[in-house]
Amino acid sequence: MAVVTILGSCLKISYVIFAFCSAFFLGALKGLIVGPIAGLTLIAGNVGVILGLFPAHVTWTIYAVAKTNRFDIPLKLAISVALPALFGIWLGLSISISVLVGVGYGFFTPWISAFEAFRQNTGSNKFFHCLVDGTWGTIKGSCTVVTDFADLCYHSYPLYLKELRESPASDELQTLRLIHVPGCIIVGIIGLVIDIPLFTAIAVIKSPYLLFKGWYRLAQDAINREGPFLEIACIPVAGLTILLWPIIVIGFVLMTIFSSIFVGLYGAVVVFQERSFTRGVSYVIAVVGEFDEYTNDWLYLREGTIFPKPRYRMRKASFSSEVSVIVHPSDVSRDNSSGSVEAPAMLVPSLVHSVSVREAIQEVRMVQIWEHMMGWFEMQGKELLDKGVITPADLYESLKGRHGNESSIINVGLPSYALLQTLLISIKAGAHGVLLLDGSEVTHLNRPQDKFLDWIFNPIMVLKDQIQVIKLGESEVRYLEKTVLFGDHEQRIEAWDNRSAPPQENLRTAQIQGISRRMMGMVRSVSKLPTYRRRFRKVVKALITYWLEKQGLNRTGSMSSGDFIEDV
Repeated sequence: MAVVTILGSCLKISYVIFAFCSAFFLGALKGLIVGPIAGLTLIAGNVGVILGLFPAHVTWTIYAVAKTNRFDIPLKLAISVALPALFGIWLGLSISISVLVGVGYGFFTPWISAFEAFRQNTGSNKFFHCLVDGTWGTIKGSCTVVTDFADLCYHSYPLYLKELRESPASDELQTLRLIHVPGCIIVGIIGLVIDIPLFTAIAVIKSPYLLFKGWYRLAQDAINREGPFLEIACIPVAGLTILLWPIIVIGFVLMTIFSSIFVGLYGAVVVFQERSFTRGVSYVIAVVGEFDEYTNDWLYLREGTIFPKPRYRMRKASFSSEVSVIVHPSDVSRDNSSGSVEAPAMLVPSLVHSVSVREAIQEVRMVQIWEHMMGWFEMQGKELLDKGVITPADLYESLKGRHGNESSIINVGLPSYALLQTLLISIKAGAHGVLLLDGSEVTHLNRPQDKFLDWIFNPIMVLKDQIQVIKLGESEVRYLEKTVLFGDHEQRIEAWDNRSAPPQENLRTAQIQGISRRMMGMVRSVSKLPTYRRRFRKVVKALITYWLEKQGLNRTGSMSSGDFIEDV
């Protein structure tokens, strides 16, 4: 009996080794074949977008800076002087990052897909998916990346500039005193001279700890059958992780060196914000200690840091005002011992106990929320189409990318209306959070621990509480539906008879209009995200298809609408 058990264990080990070697070499072969095609597609597409839109970006930016009421004249002049350097940095970074992403995505995606195929149930499925997965899908994925990047450059960036250009005069005026200009320049130079060498030294010195502790943790998981080694089907993926861990460590060092440039230059921003040369220098010194302490925490080394951390903020600033560098979520709200705001940290690979691949997929609920949100848009759009509230002409205007009132009804009004219905249903059901399309509830306790989701989820919960507090009547709810769907389009508001009436009290009207403006503002903010526009266009096309099918028309009908959907 013992011999049979040992023989079975040896066969399992032999199978795992054979499967790993097969997937390793087959994935590498797929990467060499598919990688150049996918990589060149991504690189050529992104570089074409960057260079093609560069003149427009220059024109839009200069016009927005000149027209905005947020900056005084000295600050506008300073920004104008800095714009050539900023545009040069944009060209250099965007093109180089596109090349790196194209090479990495084109080669590693087919390679990893070969290992992911072992999650299939049968041997034939494993072999088939090991051959097929990551081939055509990688090429399509590179086209999707280019599409999202083009949306970001052509649609999202002009929207940001439009908001800057049309900022109300009531917003705080950003001023620049010429006496602080030399201080900003000097502190920026000091930041480069001090932060780049020290950050590089810290990363290089601690990289062996990261390398061997990472291998040690993965070896522990392999021995104890934990983490990525919990399931036999996931062992090949875990083995690939062990092999690629040195590359991850090298990436950490390179990312640290690259990020330290911007961390050092941010000292000039601190001088401008705090109106103090001393606090700018304090930031340059303190941020080194913050990074050292942060990496010590991640690598389970000694607590604290040997570097000083002087206070560099007069008042506690929000995290959004800090430099945008990746920070562990649990560290965002933690203040340092000297009373300054938590300094930006570098990207450090996690060494905590990992979960299996299948568990990791189950934990990624942000994608599920995104899909449910688009599902709500489509469902509410079909109901409004059936009632004749929105028309196919509105949908076509949205696909054409126009920015008039007709287009805003679909691009802003429909998502706002769907969001309102989601909140109303959640309130009527007595839910503590927000109900999704399948009836599941997302609350503060079970929501994905993602700082990006905080930016969306927390305002939605505040809006839900506000709607609950004012206790809208049935007629007021219907009036709110009109305002969020049509906005300032008075003719469409009057044309839709949904048995609503404007409130008699001015205070009540102001409350409803305030909720409507906040809801539409949230939708406009979310619509700037690159993947949003691509997904929302799919929803609009699905609504047009639904309307055509309802009318008994096919794609080759007299309107040629199907061809229009594909071409727009």
